[in-house]
Amino acid sequence: MAKPLLLLALMAATFAVTAAALGGPPLVGGWGPIPDVKDPHIQELGGWAVTQHAKLASDRLQFRRVTRGEEQVVSGMNYRLFVDAVDGAGTSAPYVAEVYEQSWTSTRQLTSFKPARKY
Repeated sequence: MAKPLLLLALMAATFAVTAAALGGPPLVGGWGPIPDVKDPHIQELGGWAVTQHAKLASDRLQFRRVTRGEEQVVSGMNYRLFVDAVDGAGTSAPYVAEVYEQSWTSTRQLTSFKPARKY
C-alpha cells in the first residue's frame, strides 16, 4: 500500500515543479509571482490598497506604483503587492500590501499593510 502512495506523491510533486518551471498557473494554495505587475488591474489594486491604508492610518501616503507581487489562488485571490508610495513630506518608501479579492462577489479587503523590509 505504501508504494502506490509514494508513487502518487512523487507524480504530484513532479507535476507541481513542472508547472511552476513552465510558468503555468499558480496552484491552489500556493503563492506564485504575478506575471505582469504593469497590468492595469494590479496597479489599480495597489492604488486601492494605499488609499485604504491612508484612510485607516490618517496619513497622507500616496501611491506611486506596484513594483512586484505574488498571487495565491484561494476562494478568490490573495495578492501580496510590493508598492512604492510617497509620504506627506515627499519621501518615497516601499511597502507590502496584502489584498484579498473575490471578483464574483465584488469583495475586496486590505488584510495587511506594512513597510517592506530592506534586503
